[in-house]
Amino acid sequence: GQLVAVGNEAKTMQGRTPQHIDVVRPLVDGVISDFEVAEEMLAYLIGKVRSDMRSIIAPRMLIGVPSGITNVEMRAAQDAAKNAGARDVFLIEEPVAAAIGAKLPISKAIGNMIIDIGGGTTDIAVISLNGLVVSRNLRVAGDHLNASIVSYIRDQFKVYVGEKTAEDAKIALASIAHSEAGKELVARGRDVVTGLPREVVITDADVRDAVSNQVDTIVDAVRNVLEITPPEVLADIMQRGVHLSGGGALIPGLAPLLEHELQVPVIVVPDPPRAVIRGAGIVIENLEDYKEILIDHEGSVATQF
Repeated sequence: GQLVAVGNEAKTMQGRTPQHIDVVRPLVDGVISDFEVAEEMLAYLIGKVRSDMRSIIAPRMLIGVPSGITNVEMRAAQDAAKNAGARDVFLIEEPVAAAIGAKLPISKAIGNMIIDIGGGTTDIAVISLNGLVVSRNLRVAGDHLNASIVSYIRDQFKVYVGEKTAEDAKIALASIAHSEAGKELVARGRDVVTGLPREVVITDADVRDAVSNQVDTIVDAVRNVLEITPPEVLADIMQRGVHLSGGGALIPGLAPLLEHELQVPVIVVPDPPRAVIRGAGIVIENLEDYKEILIDHEGSVATQF
């Protein structure tokens, strides 16, 4: 097939394409789900970078991956990037990249804890001396919240809505905190019984109910990580706080909820959705300084340059 659009342009087509166009997600839950499409997407992005920079040299590439990724998944990411035209491919665990992007002192003998709630996965990591002390990866994140909202509207209102509508509702209404002045949004979809178009009014309370189980899962996982963190490192975290990054960090009320449940200060990092990419940018520009934290497909630190 022919590549029609990539990124946000492709996302706007979701649910609106004619029969001869498929909108495909090459990454699901933070790892490659469609190798050929991932390769095409990377080739397009590499071509765009080389065109913008007027460069004929194949670029080096740094790929952020979830903590706990398997060797097979690492190899798939590296192979897709090399086949797409990258000269050298390096991998970094996303919570480490997020911590660097948030300017946390991960190279020092100080405990740093970060919770990165992305689109496909949530990474919870305790980092010290450029390494993961404890980490946990959850397949619970922004995309799963969207799916929960789709299911909730179908079950409670008997209306099918698309993922784009669910995401719009999440962005507009998602709030962990109960508010006096409720917010609402009109969601349009297809009636489960009649098959005809129907619109329903969704409130912030509906969205809160829809995502509550997922949020509870994240809170429990963070609590579990804290329970197995070494005491000295835990003392650092209690003093310095837990840092929250990723798009999920923007959900109103999430940081105060975590603070209340964990009894530890919770700080939302600056520009949380871009923390990982910001950290990756710092690393790729200073590879020699950060070679200790890169990983290879065997799951160990990558040292070859």
